[in-house]
Amino acid sequence: MNLTFFLQNVVNALQWGSFYALIALGYSMVYSILMLFNFAHGDIFMVGTYIGFALTTAFIALSAAGIVVLPNWLILILTIILAMLFTSCLGMLVERIGYRPLRGGPRASAAITGLMIGIILQTTVLYIMGAQRVLFPSLIQTTTYNVAGVAVTNIKIMIVFVSIALMIALHQFVQHSKWGMAMRAMAFDYAVVPLMGISINTIAAMTFAIGSALAAAAGIMYGMAYPIIDPSMGILFGWKAFVAAILGGRGSIMGACIAGFLIGFIEIFVATIFPSTLRDLIAYSIIFVILVFRPHGLFGEPYSARLRL
Repeated sequence: MNLTFFLQNVVNALQWGSFYALIALGYSMVYSILMLFNFAHGDIFMVGTYIGFALTTAFIALSAAGIVVLPNWLILILTIILAMLFTSCLGMLVERIGYRPLRGGPRASAAITGLMIGIILQTTVLYIMGAQRVLFPSLIQTTTYNVAGVAVTNIKIMIVFVSIALMIALHQFVQHSKWGMAMRAMAFDYAVVPLMGISINTIAAMTFAIGSALAAAAGIMYGMAYPIIDPSMGILFGWKAFVAAILGGRGSIMGACIAGFLIGFIEIFVATIFPSTLRDLIAYSIIFVILVFRPHGLFGEPYSARLRL
């Protein structure tokens, strides 16, 4: 494996890992604060992608008809912002209807509810859009830059930089805002924080909203990089991002991000060495070995496994 080939795969892995990292943040935040797994999160990612598809198609149609003429870069920005907003509302709705009534119930009930909500979301999109795959509209013309033999497109650069910017923004929000402090406090001690006047319902809704918005951003960028989307796309991405959240460690934003990129790197490099049919087998065997030696994740706290179980 020469240096150019290695660097090319690093670029590809950064893009691929960006999707896992953004989706994993939603899993990690919900688990750290509410100690439940939102197994519908992968399908929320899928719905966010389709919302982005609908918004982009509508904006392009309006521009073509001369009703509202917008440049493509502005359409992209508006699509990302609006899709994140609508998907965050969906996340809050899922928390209010699906998870809040079960907050004091068995964890298994909440997990099964998440699976059922995911099936409902997927079936709804199937009913509205049909089972056929659709082509995500192209807003930015792809330009390829050759840097020392490594091909880098403007789409890949945008995806990596936007993803990292969103992760940094989330980190700053959690570390330096009043609401972020409340989220960290609730993750540390779920029982005592409400006695200090902090509403569990508000923090829970905010957590679902932020995680869903990040998943929508990941979905739109995925649609730009791999424009063929379908209603079942959230299943595999959801499970792999869930693995990234566990690998990163409970309550660690940095851990979820690093684990998402790590899984992206492992998958890409395994696929370059071994047959593609063995990619998941080998990649997740490696992750299994890591968790054997780091059962609490890369940045997880040992005591967290005993909380509220």
